[in-house]
Amino acid sequence: MGLRDRLHGQEAGHRFVLRQKVMSIGDDSWIEDEAGDKVYKVNGKALHVRRTLVLEDTTGAEVAKIQERVVTVRDKMQIERDVHSATVHKALVGIRERYKIDVDGGDDLRAEGNFVDHEYHIDHDGHTVATVSKKWFRARDTYGIELIDGQDDVLLLCVAVCIDAMAHDH
Repeated sequence: MGLRDRLHGQEAGHRFVLRQKVMSIGDDSWIEDEAGDKVYKVNGKALHVRRTLVLEDTTGAEVAKIQERVVTVRDKMQIERDVHSATVHKALVGIRERYKIDVDGGDDLRAEGNFVDHEYHIDHDGHTVATVSKKWFRARDTYGIELIDGQDDVLLLCVAVCIDAMAHDH
């Protein structure tokens, strides 16, 4: 089910195109908008002890930093920004894999669905704010994220990058 089907009258906002495995250390990848224009670069920093990625705008300015938390019981990644920093971690409840996103100074989020196949949604208070899907694309390693209007695009893109890294690390 696409985001437009889940919005119940809300307007879908932006669509972005991501490449699977953007989390490769030392590799760089671009996040594009639905028109195919490059909007953010995911810069994999190879010289750091823990996995570190920097999300940059098209001018090369740092927009967010994503770092793996190394001494934790479960998978956890930290998104560091000027506003709305967050921690993304796997929830240990039940047999279905879920992710909890603790947003500093903002509203917490949850992600549920099929993460390995990139078919999931991100919710706030039971309302879908983003949908991730591979079904929109023919390319095998490509998936999209569609956000409703008024959301923090950068934060939700960083969450999708974190989930991709944690779901495909094993």
